[in-house]
Amino acid sequence: MIIKRNRQTKILATLGPASGDIEVIEKLLRAGVDIFRLNFSHGSHEDHKKRLDIIRALEEKYNHPIAILADMQGPKLRVGRFKEGQIKLTEGMKIRLDLDETLGDETRVCLPHPEVINNMPVDSEILLDDGKVRMKIVETGKEYLIGEIISGSKLSDNKGFNIPGVILPIEALTPKDLRDIDAALEMGVDWIAQSFVQKPEDVKQAREIIGNRAHLMIKIEKPSALEYLDEMIDLADGVMIARGDLGVEIPPENVPAVQKKIIRKVRAAGKPVVVATQMLESMIENARPTRAEASDVATAVYDGTDAVMLSAETAAGKYPVESVKIMDNICEKIEHDELYRPIMDAEHPNTEDNSPDAITTAAHQVAEDINASCIVTYTTTGGTALRAARQRPDVPVLCLTQDYKTARYMCLSYGVRSIVLDDVTDFDQTVDKACEIVKKLEFAKKGENIVMTAGVPFGTPGSTNNLRIAWIN
Repeated sequence: MIIKRNRQTKILATLGPASGDIEVIEKLLRAGVDIFRLNFSHGSHEDHKKRLDIIRALEEKYNHPIAILADMQGPKLRVGRFKEGQIKLTEGMKIRLDLDETLGDETRVCLPHPEVINNMPVDSEILLDDGKVRMKIVETGKEYLIGEIISGSKLSDNKGFNIPGVILPIEALTPKDLRDIDAALEMGVDWIAQSFVQKPEDVKQAREIIGNRAHLMIKIEKPSALEYLDEMIDLADGVMIARGDLGVEIPPENVPAVQKKIIRKVRAAGKPVVVATQMLESMIENARPTRAEASDVATAVYDGTDAVMLSAETAAGKYPVESVKIMDNICEKIEHDELYRPIMDAEHPNTEDNSPDAITTAAHQVAEDINASCIVTYTTTGGTALRAARQRPDVPVLCLTQDYKTARYMCLSYGVRSIVLDDVTDFDQTVDKACEIVKKLEFAKKGENIVMTAGVPFGTPGSTNNLRIAWIN
């Protein structure tokens, strides 16, 4: 069976209680999911392994590479608990934050993070409960802080908090994360997503642990990460714009511009970028999204993202399959809008000083000039397909490879469809095979042509140096 997509933007969907069995996962795949996310903030290793096994079984059933991303929880900053479960807040009231684990009240509460207490200067702010409560630090002392309420009406047990503008001396990978990474790699996931990235050293630590066993995606959710963005993009394999925490820690009016900036930089680097968080959040409870949510997905597509992500919508919502179908429809509709192509073509990344990049850039230009139906890349590591995706072509990019890991890696990249070949030994044979495949997949019809790139010596990583136009017979 062939799973065909009529869009270039990819869909990443989170699995959870609402989508844990094979029937729902298969429906999600057929509805449009290209990559599945396992959220290690919830569930056991056994739960995740069961879902991974289902995905791999479906991959074999459909002969369709499917990528799996394991998302690490990272450090979770939370206040303690209250005697009554919550307290009422009024503007100007003061609360002591300390390390005492005794149940709190209107005068004090435990903040079980000495690294926070010891690094918060006077006049800095703490945002609690996703920014619903704002507190300014008015006094610091040994093992305590005094905060004054700026806004907010209540605060309940174990609410999370954010500290904008302060780089905390906290390891991005917690002991739980290290255990989860080991388990995820043992399962055979394709991507590890790293949370709470603040500086390049955080990314280097994850890279050393993961090695070449999976690809590393960094989640941009801290303002400090924006200061080191270029360096961290170089260190990672992909980037996720985690707008939940990021949207709390920077002014909300800045988020759209930051989203565009990150997408542009990651695209220029030839790496996949994902826009995530609250895209169709109302569909957790409702069968249709709001107009604002539909516009949010559309904006990410207009921005040129590689992928858009669903979180609770598919993991715990009432309408997981419907959420994917609507996201699929939005992406397809925007990509066929008359304004979309001029936006994609307005800015093409500069060609790098090497023959593989020059050949791939030329393939995009040739495909446009001759109105080719498809760009085909034969690649060992996926680098050629990534370069092709960076150009945001108007036609599909067919990635032919002998490595299943590479095929899955490409699932996240704009417009790339992967096929695993194990029976080709030279360029001419690969061209013939490519013509058969694009015809079968209905990417091209008899009489149309395709543009193909590969390297000689054949199958050697980084050797892309051939470009050919082939006619479909």
